[in-house]
Amino acid sequence: MDKNSKIYIAGHNGMVGSAIARNLLTLGYTNHVYTPYPPFDLTDQQIVADFFAKEKPEYVFLAAAKVGGIMSNNTYRAQFLYENLMIQNNIIHQSYRHGVKKLLFLGSSCIYPGNCPQPIKEEYLLTGELEYTNEPYAIAKIAGIKMCESYNLQYGTNFISVMPTNLYGLNDNYNLETSHVLPALIRKMHLGKCLENNDWEAIRKDFNKYPVEGVNSNATESEITEKLAKYGVQISKEAAHGTPHPVYPVSITLWGTGKPYREFLYVDDLVEACVFLMQKVDFKDLKALLPEPLALCPVPRVDIKNTHINIGTGRDLTIKELANLIKKIAGFKGQLTWDDSKPDGTYRKLLDVSKINKLGWREKVSLEKGIRMIYNKYS
Repeated sequence: MDKNSKIYIAGHNGMVGSAIARNLLTLGYTNHVYTPYPPFDLTDQQIVADFFAKEKPEYVFLAAAKVGGIMSNNTYRAQFLYENLMIQNNIIHQSYRHGVKKLLFLGSSCIYPGNCPQPIKEEYLLTGELEYTNEPYAIAKIAGIKMCESYNLQYGTNFISVMPTNLYGLNDNYNLETSHVLPALIRKMHLGKCLENNDWEAIRKDFNKYPVEGVNSNATESEITEKLAKYGVQISKEAAHGTPHPVYPVSITLWGTGKPYREFLYVDDLVEACVFLMQKVDFKDLKALLPEPLALCPVPRVDIKNTHINIGTGRDLTIKELANLIKKIAGFKGQLTWDDSKPDGTYRKLLDVSKINKLGWREKVSLEKGIRMIYNKYS
């Protein structure tokens, strides 16, 4: 890429896409094109084809996707499969048809089997059964990886795929119905603290920005507290009945046992990795990292697959440890309880990041520092 290259950022309003745009502008790449929704429905083949024919981008960051947490993944299974397949099929195919010089496809660590050896190497893809709750999303992302590889092999394109671990950062999704675990915890701890402090001005400000199931800042206090209780943020019975100084005036109930492990990466670190790869690494470089042919094979060969790149920190912690860390940062004093009737999801999915480290990238922002920065902006 040079500073005048036309760069298409698909999903520019999302957390990752907006971070890519900010990073590129800082580096002096200013010739961007976007497809704002709803005028550009990326699941519509003709709309995407017309966009590429008109704009003719030279480089593509494919960050557009339908995303969500465990509840929305498991509830809207058909939408997660259909919409993600259509978005990536349309953009990857039109990138080929219009001679895009390079494309970077963003996937997710949920592509790996639910019971993978740890840490997870790129070669573990398709070696076992996927975790059920996010199976449709994972299948779509696996299809995107294979589409990029296959177009490279058949048509000589230069499409690369990255598989980030769990992300957090500016412009995250704080919708309690669809958010991932970390932003959901930030919002719940913040609202729990506000309830403890009887700070209804802050609570209404939060609901004004992020309504919950149609309930916004114009609702009554009882309507808001009822909606918060549905998502586990509850005023204790003692507090509700005016008992002086209850031990836990507010409690927060969280899904699962809190025992599963998760790895988290600050979105700006991910973006630095993506821009680094777009500038420095091509598909041919990734093929060179594949294992040597087996000498004992009758016809020595290496199947060209698993050329995608894990991006993460190589460190994880339990969901319970994460919740307690965010509780401390937010200043919430109440009780955390765990509803083990709800699913935990995959027990552990720590990424092996030796490939991206070997290529020359490492993360910069620690988890506690990143959460503090994001919470200060959120609150």
